[in-house]
Amino acid sequence: MARKSSLREFQAHLAARLAGIEDQRAAGLIGFQSGADYWLVNLPDSGEIISLPPLTGVPMTKPWFVGIANIRGNLYAVSDFSAFRQKEATPRSAGSRLLLIGTRHGNNAALLVTRILGLRNIDDLTPAAGDPEAPPWACDAYTDREGRRWRMLNVRCLFSDDIFMDIGI
Repeated sequence: MARKSSLREFQAHLAARLAGIEDQRAAGLIGFQSGADYWLVNLPDSGEIISLPPLTGVPMTKPWFVGIANIRGNLYAVSDFSAFRQKEATPRSAGSRLLLIGTRHGNNAALLVTRILGLRNIDDLTPAAGDPEAPPWACDAYTDREGRRWRMLNVRCLFSDDIFMDIGI
């Protein structure tokens, strides 16, 4: 009889955890600023957010590839997301951050961004018309209550982009 009651408790616990996952999905976006632009990335696609560590430059790479970072013994390829998008280079300041992406997809990649803006809830955003000229990794757009335009970064598509993956000059 003890097993049946344990099974019921387990099922109730599992149901409560699944309900919690639904709540997490609502706020499952990280907002960040790259240059003057606002971006969103799905929480599961972002590994960590860290302060800017020392970077080791890599010769014969494109200007937007800023180097390699050693983060707890793992090497990450660091790209300046603003410069990659052919905008101004991200200043390396106290507010700059590395957004580790791609671990979920088998890539140790990091984006140098201007600042992190915290968790965002998709329910607080309104879908906006996308830019027809935008690359596949940046097609979805939203606006918030303050009228700011946000673009959704599709990490999987970014890793499929030949330009992003080809850092050599």
